[in-house]
Amino acid sequence: MLKVLIIFVLLMVGVVLGPMLAGHQGYVLIQTDNWNIETSVTGLAIVLILSLLVILFVEWILRRLFRTGAKTRGWFKGRKRSRARKQTNAALIKLAEGDHRQVEKLLSRNADHAEQPMVNYLLAAEAAQQRNDEARANQHLERATELAGNDQLPVEITRVRLQLARNEDHAARNGVDRLLEVAPRHPEVLRLAEQAYVRTGAWSALLDILPAMEKAHVADETHRLALQQQAWLGLMNQAMADQGSEGLKRWWHGQSRKTRQETALQVAMADHLIVCDDHDSAQTIVLDGLKRGYDERLVLLMPRLKTGNPEQLEKALRQQIKQHGATPLLHSTLGQLLMKHGEWEQASEAFREALKQRPDAFDYAWLADTLDRQHKPEEAAQMRRDGLLLTLKNNP
Repeated sequence: MLKVLIIFVLLMVGVVLGPMLAGHQGYVLIQTDNWNIETSVTGLAIVLILSLLVILFVEWILRRLFRTGAKTRGWFKGRKRSRARKQTNAALIKLAEGDHRQVEKLLSRNADHAEQPMVNYLLAAEAAQQRNDEARANQHLERATELAGNDQLPVEITRVRLQLARNEDHAARNGVDRLLEVAPRHPEVLRLAEQAYVRTGAWSALLDILPAMEKAHVADETHRLALQQQAWLGLMNQAMADQGSEGLKRWWHGQSRKTRQETALQVAMADHLIVCDDHDSAQTIVLDGLKRGYDERLVLLMPRLKTGNPEQLEKALRQQIKQHGATPLLHSTLGQLLMKHGEWEQASEAFREALKQRPDAFDYAWLADTLDRQHKPEEAAQMRRDGLLLTLKNNP
């Protein structure tokens, strides 16, 4: 608008001053090597004004052309964004249907124009992995890496998830260690860490993340306790495999008192020591555990113990019977211990007490053995028949 006003003023000035200067125009000479251009001042002014008008007209045309191009490009981009949005929504529906081929196809097509291109490529990578197409999954993952910029956490989580799906457990373990440095309480990172550590036998690392799992509310308490027990058992197996019974005992004494008082760990430790043929150490753990509290798992280990001092086990069993009553398990276990050092009559009484409370094929068989030792073949034969009938009844 301002330019048009200036041109209008110049024209008005020319109209007013033109006649006044008609007789005093003078002239303008432009001389070059081969040309001499001569004109009046008024003519030169008119030429300049016309040139200015031509320049403004050309500028207006160019501006309209460029503006039209920008609008056209904007229209095409908007159309691609709209198409990408529709394809993303369609992919989510296909994901619910389990059609991973279509999910990958729809998510990766026009993904660069989606609202969250990185998310599209990550989901497409997982869909490709579901079809075991590792090449396509890697391609989508690398494109997501380029788009992620400084926010690489979602990309690395997806990378570890794909590695676990491919059973690349040690690579996943390495990726999880890096993720825990960046996001130590991220729920999905902790879930992936659990899988990677269990698969690679990284039991100490698994124990280290259990407090973070509790704070982040990852899994319930029962699952976390099961993981803890699994980790302890894994550490026991490693110690036993590396250094045998001595290494196992050193590892056990290196744990805290609270850990050594866990009944489940005492049972596992005693079982490992029995396997290592260290029955005396196993008996010590069993007896210490029973002093702190009754647990059937500890009682069940007693018949497997082969020590030179079985009297301590018998004394502990009789003490348990006084405290907790004459349970079938306690009497059956006592009978098995009495059989080991030839006290056949007392052993048979213990088995009879157990059978009074519940029938058991093994107790019938052990009672028959003790009766044979007491030279009572007919009664022993009857016990074996009763045991056989019970076995057939339970296993038709």
